[in-house]
Amino acid sequence: MQATFRLMMKIFPDITEQDNYRKFTLNNISGEEIPVQEDVIQDLIRIIEARENVTFIYLELVYVDEDEIVRINKEHLNRDYITDIISFRYDESNNNAIEGTLFCCAQRIDEQSHEFATDPTTEFYRIIIHGLLHLAGYDDQTKKGKTEMTQLENETLEQINPSSY
Repeated sequence: MQATFRLMMKIFPDITEQDNYRKFTLNNISGEEIPVQEDVIQDLIRIIEARENVTFIYLELVYVDEDEIVRINKEHLNRDYITDIISFRYDESNNNAIEGTLFCCAQRIDEQSHEFATDPTTEFYRIIIHGLLHLAGYDDQTKKGKTEMTQLENETLEQINPSSY
């Protein structure tokens, strides 16, 4: 059975392998249940790091409601609409020390899972992967870029098999 949880703020342990300092945090201020698991998110991070030859040293995942994602979109990107994710990269393009925040709209992701007839858990993980790919340098502003990102998302999802969680 899949576990879901409602978080106001939860800091997960550092993701340690060979690194001196790496941090992953998850904040859920959306008021929605988020059907993701820490160990699966850490697997996603490791898969993308290995495939893209990048290292995430600080990653913040923040789930917000529709009003907040619109506010962030307006304030930082001059866009006035609801979106599923907004990625912010803070470092100076050093792929060995990526720092960033992924703002995700939990309500929008859930709606998309129904629109696309996909499992909500799968859609939540797909959006995390999408954001990690943005932080790793991918862009989906062209048809070619969007197709490439979708293919990478699918390949990554196959590696974790989210339906088994």
